[in-house]
Formats: sequence, C-alpha cells, structure tokens
Amino acid sequence: MTALDALGRELQATWLREIPLVAALAIEVASCTPEELVVRAPLAPNRNLHGTAFAGSLFSICVLTGWGAAWRALKERAIEGLIVVADSKIRYRKAVSGDILCRCRPEPDDVEQRLAELAAFGRASLPLVCTIDQDGKRAVTFEAEYIVHTKHEPRAAQT
Repeated sequence: MTALDALGRELQATWLREIPLVAALAIEVASCTPEELVVRAPLAPNRNLHGTAFAGSLFSICVLTGWGAAWRALKERAIEGLIVVADSKIRYRKAVSGDILCRCRPEPDDVEQRLAELAAFGRASLPLVCTIDQDGKRAVTFEAEYIVHTKHEPRAAQT
C-alpha cells in the first residue's frame, strides 16, 4: 500500500498539525486514492491489557478514517467545508491482534449527490462506513454520519 498522492500527504500533515491524538497513536495514512482511504496504526501504542487493540483506539482510527475520506472528497472538488461527526455506531466482532488497517470506500455517486446539497443548502450529510479486518474476517464495522458545513467568513461587527 503505497498509493500516497499529494492529498494523502496533505491529510497526514493536517492530522499531525491539528489532532495530537494522531501522533500519540502513531496513526498514518497508508493509502489515499479517490476510491479508498486506508489508515494504519501499529498495535504497540494502541494495545489493551489483553495484548489486542484497545476499543478506544479502534474507534478513534475509524473516526479519523471517515473524516479523512470526507476531507478528501471535499478537496477533490475544491470545496471548503467544516467536517464533524454527528452520529456513529461501531460493532466490535473480533479482537484485533496485529497492526490496524482501517478502510473507507465512499460510494462516488452518493458522495457527489450529497455534496451537491452543500452548495444548495450550506450543509450536507455524508454517511460513511469504515472497516477493520483481522485474519481475513471483519473485526470492526464503523458507520457514521459526517456533517459538512460551508465555511463562512466571520460577520463584521454591526454598529
């Protein structure tokens, strides 16, 4: 996995600059293409007392992967927007006992349609799914709704 284009490098730099947890958990963009974002994190700084991945780390990695996929979708379309996670659901089905690889594959037509709402209404909802597999089986499924707001310049003080 070495498909790191300029946007992948920019995403990694943004995370490291803006989100201290990324460095603490050693999270990195492994692959970043228009079709898929893959995020990697080593087990060592993300382990629990059982020697498997800590649930909070898995959740954080999933949230960041989905956020990164939304960020890339905006950047590809030259859209400025603020991205927040509004709702999420995570299912832990199997312990993760090695390095963590989280994947997000946004549906291009759905992303296009939903981001059209941003131009029309100043807000768009973007549902995304992120997954982590272990030994060829699904270990974690994360479903989240990301809300994108257009960036507004602060209003001048009214006198």
